[in-house]
Amino acid sequence: MFRYQLTASGVVVLAIMAGVGLFLLLRAGQALRATGFSFLTTAQWQPDVHHFGIAAVLTGTLLIAGVAVTLSVPLAVGTALFISDVAPRGLRRTLVTMVDLMAAVPSVVYGLWGLFFLQQHVIGLSRWLSSWLGWIPLFTVDGAQPGEPLASDSVYTASTFVAGIVVALMVAPIQCSVMREVFAQAPAGEREGAYALGATRWGMIRAVVLPYGKAGIIGGTMLGLGRALGETIAVYLIISPVFTIQPHILQTGSNSVSSLIALHYGDASTFGMSALMAAGLALFLLTLAVNFTASSVVARSRSGAQSEA
Repeated sequence: MFRYQLTASGVVVLAIMAGVGLFLLLRAGQALRATGFSFLTTAQWQPDVHHFGIAAVLTGTLLIAGVAVTLSVPLAVGTALFISDVAPRGLRRTLVTMVDLMAAVPSVVYGLWGLFFLQQHVIGLSRWLSSWLGWIPLFTVDGAQPGEPLASDSVYTASTFVAGIVVALMVAPIQCSVMREVFAQAPAGEREGAYALGATRWGMIRAVVLPYGKAGIIGGTMLGLGRALGETIAVYLIISPVFTIQPHILQTGSNSVSSLIALHYGDASTFGMSALMAAGLALFLLTLAVNFTASSVVARSRSGAQSEA
């Protein structure tokens, strides 16, 4: 009976996901038939004149998610290792609760914090990165004057970098939870064997815990990436929307698929709503692919393996 209930629950979840995808596909059919493949290559968003596409917003989505994952993975790995292998046993439960509470904070709170507090404190870092790494296209800022101390800082605000930092803090608890569970299951026999051979605590972590938890690190990273791709309110509050492919992460102006939908949902025409549904379908498929890949990686991890030591 229990097995049948679990099977039924899994089938229901898959049916709901398929229903969501089918709904988006049906509602997006009108727009997709009008644009065809150019929907993926057009950067402008003018659905009422049948000239629209997600090239710009999809690029912004990937850049914001990339910045978020780059910043969140070291934070999540370090926190997970500290909780599982370094922190005193009596402190671990408190730390786990605090990390889990970070995931419960509403995204609008993160967005407001990033807009009114974090942004003004990140401008200095953005200026420094632009000054020293501006020769790399990713860190180039058009209109920046690195050698002029009185130059306006407005070219560094509302950027992909600021939004990525905020999203990184939002996805780090999810990544940390997955990694912590895998690290905690590293076989005690292998840990004790490493200590018996003279390894330090860091040596044991490097030789036993990290190799054992490699799949957990990859899976947690990709689950966080799936969350970062779909983040809406925090990104919408911070960025200054632009509809051009803008690869400079420190420069003002960015966009994402989810913020595009939030921006135009209220004033969209019938055809415009179909175009937004098409954008939502693309984001749905992208997030689904990332999450399925992450789940398969986690499932192939050594979780639950027993040591022979």
